[in-house]
Formats: sequence, structure tokens, C-alpha cells
Amino acid sequence: MAEERAAGESGDARGGEAPRKRKQRGGADRMKEGYAKAEERNQAAREALVPLAEGERPTVVTIGAIVAGLIAVSIVIGYLAGVKVDGETPKVPQIVAPAGILGIMAWGMWRARYWAVLGFQLILVFLIFSAVFGLAVQAATVAQFAATLGLLVVSGTFFVFMVKAMARIQMPTRLPRD
Repeated sequence: MAEERAAGESGDARGGEAPRKRKQRGGADRMKEGYAKAEERNQAAREALVPLAEGERPTVVTIGAIVAGLIAVSIVIGYLAGVKVDGETPKVPQIVAPAGILGIMAWGMWRARYWAVLGFQLILVFLIFSAVFGLAVQAATVAQFAATLGLLVVSGTFFVFMVKAMARIQMPTRLPRD
């Protein structure tokens, strides 16, 4: 009995050598090395960034500000022109909320504010998800498919360029509380 137990503890019922243990630290070391390399690349990218000069804004942010402003104005013009949605005139809050949000966002992006670009990216994410859903479920004709694919391409491209612009705008640093 004791011999069987000793053989079992050695890892082999025949009394042979114990099975080799995997290197427990090998994976963790590789992961640390991978993180270190990624951080080096991130630091190099941060150092390559050129902050915006006073009054400067990236072209994509300017285009985004114009698009947001035009959408805000079109919402108000549509309401004043008596456009009906599903056969009914929209209520005032249904007009004021999106027009106000997009108007404020347009103003913020025109002034190259980080929060405005971030908010516009949130809207782009909703458009991207809606377009993907539309392609997967709703597109029944070639025209619907093409229009939805176009929306996906434009909003996705806009999103990628906005990410790069946000890196240049950079989040303002907060002073520590006393």
C-alpha cells in the first residue's frame, strides 16, 4: 500500500518519474513582455502627437461640426415646415431635444472641445450599430442594402478619423483637489 501511494505521489503508477510540470511563469513573463512592448509603442505614439495650436481644429472635427449644425437646423426647419412623422406632427420636446443636443455638439466641435467630439462619436456608434442591424435584418432590396452599406462606410470612416483627432485634442488635465 505504502509503495502504491509513493508511486502515486511520484506521478507514475509504475514507480517512474513524475510528469513534467508546465512552466508556470512562462506565460506570465510573455504577457508582461507583450504589455511592455505595447506600452513602448503607445508612448512613442503619444510623443509623436502634436497638440493643436490655439484656435486650430482637425478637418474631420470641422466637418463633424458642420454636419451636426446642419442636422440641428434641418430638424427645426422640418418642424416649422409642418413635416409629419408617422402621420402626426412631432411634439415640441421631440424637436427641441435632438436639435438642442446637436446644436450644442456643433458649437463644441467648432471650438474643438473633447466632450463634443466624444458625444459625436457616440452618435456615430449608434449609426454604425443601426447600419449593421439594418444590413443583417431589414435590407430587403438592393437599394436599401446599398444605402445602408453607404451609411455604415461613411459613419465608420468618420469614427476612425475622429479617434485620431481626439488624440490631438487631448483631454484636459484636471488639477488635484486640495
